[in-house]
Amino acid sequence: MTLSQPTAPASKVADFFAISRQIELLLTARNLRGMQQVQQQLRPGYILRAARLFNLPAGSTLLIGTGFPVLDTFETDGPVGAIALYQAAQALNLKPYLVCGKPLFSLLAQHYQCAELPVNQLQGRVAQARQLLQQLKPALVLSIERPGLSAAGIYVNMRGEDISARCASFDELLNQAPCPTLAIGDGGNEIGMGNVQAALAGLNITPSITECDELVVADVSNWAAWGIIAMLGVLRGQDLLTNADLAGLLQFLIAHGCIDGVTRQATLTEDGLPMSAGEQLIERLRALTAPYL
Repeated sequence: MTLSQPTAPASKVADFFAISRQIELLLTARNLRGMQQVQQQLRPGYILRAARLFNLPAGSTLLIGTGFPVLDTFETDGPVGAIALYQAAQALNLKPYLVCGKPLFSLLAQHYQCAELPVNQLQGRVAQARQLLQQLKPALVLSIERPGLSAAGIYVNMRGEDISARCASFDELLNQAPCPTLAIGDGGNEIGMGNVQAALAGLNITPSITECDELVVADVSNWAAWGIIAMLGVLRGQDLLTNADLAGLLQFLIAHGCIDGVTRQATLTEDGLPMSAGEQLIERLRALTAPYL
């Protein structure tokens, strides 16, 4: 009679991958702008890979680009997630910078460590990027809901309007970066969507051609930030969502002129969805990851 060997426990990597897949599917469950179609072109486990990009030595610098122009201001989707990632990076003893153009820069620089990008200076974007990269020497460059250059070399919003005159260029910071790059988007015209050109062909959007090392998609870009933070918490064994304050961040941005990018109204919404939708997503992420913390 031979004794069978005990079954080996599932590896942590396999567990992490399964959690990552659950988060990835949760983030695109509504499929508001065809991101499920884009998701199929991404290699599964991208939330896990994105979270692991934050596994950096203490004191490492991160550049977090955000800010999508709407009318004469910026939309709430993007800055909320950027601030959440900024705060998570601080909790990990990293050194984040929010990188954006005016008028968003004028607001955020009063409360966070920021770097300014000049608006409507496409011609000098390569030199500007190289100078900033040399100055700050980031270990990770991250873009969340920033317009990406189209094949025509301009920035185009979801309505097909050329918004180049109101844009600061963040694209070259990813193109020139000597470190890993991460991008988040929810529609197809954001930085990073150059990774999935084939999947964007059927969408009613002028796509961005700017690429990144790792792309994360979601129904709302802010939600991808919460998803990455949730996965990062699992990797670190700590609840990094415990202080998530969507209401506070939205109230702060709306009070200072930001608006919903879809409705163009100064309401506590994200891409036309009520704030409660984002809060419910955060709670689902916490419930999903709680057993692993």
